[in-house]
Amino acid sequence: MKNYILALLTIGFFAKIDAQTIIVKTPNPTSEANRVITTGTPFLLIANDARAAALGDMGVATSVDAYSQQWNQSKYAFSETKSGIAISYTPYLSRLVNDIFLGNLTYFNRIDDRSAFAISFKYFSLGEIELVQDEFSDAVIAKPNELTIDGSYSLRLADQFSMAVGLRYIRSDLKIQAVDPNASAASSIAVDISGYYQSEENAYNDFNGRWRGGFAIQNLGPKIKYEDAGRENFLPTILRLGGGFDFIFDEYNKLGVTLEVAKLLVPTPPILGTIFEFEDNNGNGVYDEPDNINDIMPGEDVPISEENDVIVAGKSQDVDFLTGVFQSFGDAPGGFREEMKEFTWALGVEYQYQDSFALRAGFFHESDEKGARQFFALGAGFKYTTINIDLSYLFSTSKVQSPLEGTLRFSLTFNFGAKTYSEY
Repeated sequence: MKNYILALLTIGFFAKIDAQTIIVKTPNPTSEANRVITTGTPFLLIANDARAAALGDMGVATSVDAYSQQWNQSKYAFSETKSGIAISYTPYLSRLVNDIFLGNLTYFNRIDDRSAFAISFKYFSLGEIELVQDEFSDAVIAKPNELTIDGSYSLRLADQFSMAVGLRYIRSDLKIQAVDPNASAASSIAVDISGYYQSEENAYNDFNGRWRGGFAIQNLGPKIKYEDAGRENFLPTILRLGGGFDFIFDEYNKLGVTLEVAKLLVPTPPILGTIFEFEDNNGNGVYDEPDNINDIMPGEDVPISEENDVIVAGKSQDVDFLTGVFQSFGDAPGGFREEMKEFTWALGVEYQYQDSFALRAGFFHESDEKGARQFFALGAGFKYTTINIDLSYLFSTSKVQSPLEGTLRFSLTFNFGAKTYSEY
């Protein structure tokens, strides 16, 4: 009986103490406003070919071309040409400097009716940086760069559907040894998984048509870091989903319309702030905020503890890359509404005449709170025998200027064994 009474008194004591204290979370305004997801090696997300750039940075569900390695490797199983080599060059920040660029070299080969493979090399140069320690020292020239080497294999699982896997080696040499003698290049590996659907050509009232669809999970791999004890950065793991339709008016004229959505599979930064514990002097269970927290008047709630830089909304980013993929679908501090803002979308239109000339236009949209990339793009393509030449130009429509604003991108493709397979 005595033990029972003691237990009741103990519960009542702690309940009283809890009722006299109130926990208040105060978000850091800077942390709350900064909702942009950042990753390591962001150059992996830059469109390296002029055709995709002209369509609004898309390629997961467009028809196959030599640059499918970046967007959806499973499309190679639908290539009409036996093999090909593609070369592209993209100036970066061209309005400020002339030595920052992204280059790409790709080779693909359709092995047989059902399979294909491809390899590629991507190089991102940040130009030359001149370092001078003082007026008496000679200048040291550094050339930071990043690169990837890719390989992929695609297999036709059905007449209209294929899948592919890709393996990517990533090397990022951004730390400068002249500044840090212990600096070394960071590296990681990543995997791509993709699928592509292309229907048969169907007859409609005034035209024939073909449906296209695709998905890809790209850059899925361990975090990258530059020092053993340094910060780990997520790779730009991304999910792409797209669909499109080809209006085939006759044997010479075709119009393709494609829509693509994408989302980074990387955890959203949480909102950091301060947690205060207040004594409820009024005993009303409500936090009565004083006019000046540093000048508390008698009878107002008094802070008895303070903890800074803690998560007051959202989830920690200190997780492994695989956990981060699943967490990314439900960790935005703003809930479902903010999660939807993390999707980007692009709409592209491509007109082709006799498979020898093409005009393209596209629009890309990203939420103002998640990076604010928004732009129109225009482009053209020309084919002469087995050579394809593609060009594109970008017009930013965002308050944040694009580093590719006013940039003319150039791609060149050499096809071997043209029309070896019949797919269209």
